[in-house]
Amino acid sequence: MKIKVILHDAEEGGYWASVPSLPGCFSQGETREETLANIREAIECYLDAPDLEAPATGHVEVVEV
Repeated sequence: MKIKVILHDAEEGGYWASVPSLPGCFSQGETREETLANIREAIECYLDAPDLEAPATGHVEVVEV
């Protein structure tokens, strides 16, 4: 699976990465290589997370895109 990430220069040095298609999926590192390795791990954890329960006032729907 290929997922686009955005690599940013961190103000304090190093880098941080975000994944536009996975809201809240971020990581950081001292080098580009470390940051990319960290964001790969963050993506794996994000995708392996258990499904969240719907709040009492709502329900979960699955749509195909």
